[in-house]
Amino acid sequence: MKHWSIRNLKATVVAGTVSALMVMHAGPVLAQQSAADKMMKPAADKMMMKPAGDGMMIERSKILTQPGVFGVFTMFKLRPDWDRAPAAMRKGAADEVTKLIEKYKDSVLVDMYLTRGLKSQYDYFFRVHAYDLINAQAFMRDFRATAIGRHSDVAETQVGITKALNYISKDKSPSMNAGLSSASYTGNPPRYVVSVPIKKDAAWWNMSAEERLALMEEHTAPTLAYLVNVKRKLYHSTGLDDIDFITYFETDDLAAFNNLMISLASVKENKHHVRWGNPTTLGTIHAPEQVVKALSE
Repeated sequence: MKHWSIRNLKATVVAGTVSALMVMHAGPVLAQQSAADKMMKPAADKMMMKPAGDGMMIERSKILTQPGVFGVFTMFKLRPDWDRAPAAMRKGAADEVTKLIEKYKDSVLVDMYLTRGLKSQYDYFFRVHAYDLINAQAFMRDFRATAIGRHSDVAETQVGITKALNYISKDKSPSMNAGLSSASYTGNPPRYVVSVPIKKDAAWWNMSAEERLALMEEHTAPTLAYLVNVKRKLYHSTGLDDIDFITYFETDDLAAFNNLMISLASVKENKHHVRWGNPTTLGTIHAPEQVVKALSE
């Protein structure tokens, strides 16, 4: 009994000490901060606001081909008051965005596309790549503080991550993989971009790996003819978003792209799409400063 009392006395003392500390740090009176706390706080604040480094330099040719890279697609609609904003503000908007991209060049890769005139829901969108998702979030947060960002509303955001081939790999489907590997884009430099989100049904995920492989081989076969004039990239979104995939395309031949999509709509795998598009995003490819200038004129 005596041992029990001493133990509980110790626990009471510890609990009281913890409670006192919580009151000291959580209460409204913070004048009792130590000198060390005061010295460390500005440094901590700077670390919180600085783009998070992940130790990997951003090289376009690498980050666009590597697995394990996050992609954030954010679509924006300009508010009507943007056209009434001071001319000096609109004129300087492109330089402001260019400086922001330069600030983040070591932590994210930024692409920006013009959709005004082709979409009614939004006027432009970003595709931001990062090895650490928090870096993409930091960039988009800072973009919202720019002049054009303050005059825009987010219409849609999609998040995904790149992976190695799940189905048409050298081991699982060698002949089909050889077809993919041997085909390369030879058309004119792409001027158009199309982004199509996809959501699969439960039946798809409950198939065996062999059943899904057979359907994906059937899916891939008719697409091989279009790889010479349509570039494509896949992002996996299950668990990160309300979709399962983001399919991204670049092309200079929209007629060929239309035929490609018809071929994809005609295979059995399409029966397992709960969502295919909605929204489908069609835009044009420009340097970010050109997009902002076009929207500021």
